[in-house]
Amino acid sequence: MSAIEPTGAVTGGLRTLLRLEGLTLFAGMTLLYAVWGGSWWIYAILFLAPDLSFAAYLSGPRTGAIVYNAAHSYMMPVTLMVSGFGMASPLTLSIALIWMAHIGIDRALGYGLKYPAGFGFTHLGRIGKGAAKTERRI
Repeated sequence: MSAIEPTGAVTGGLRTLLRLEGLTLFAGMTLLYAVWGGSWWIYAILFLAPDLSFAAYLSGPRTGAIVYNAAHSYMMPVTLMVSGFGMASPLTLSIALIWMAHIGIDRALGYGLKYPAGFGFTHLGRIGKGAAKTERRI
């Protein structure tokens, strides 16, 4: 049994660390949103918006993975946050905080970035019905 799955998924203590980082991101962004004084209605409405990227899987696993990863990578929300600060735009900052909170909770729950092999293959390990319970502890 190897420490790395064929998809390159992280295992053991490193996987736990990455999931804890996700939880920290979720808690931090939600706390900043609260301190910022953002509307909780907007938070509730936009929190699951990145999951609309699931629809891209209707076009196949490769397209689905590309679109899902674009919506669940830190690059766009961090860019949005920097733009929000630069333009002094409260709505832009709110969207960025919510988006990063969403990514954080997804990572904390084990929903990692996707491989083209299918939705269940992530950088944090397999998810769903086909998930292997043979993770090697390091």
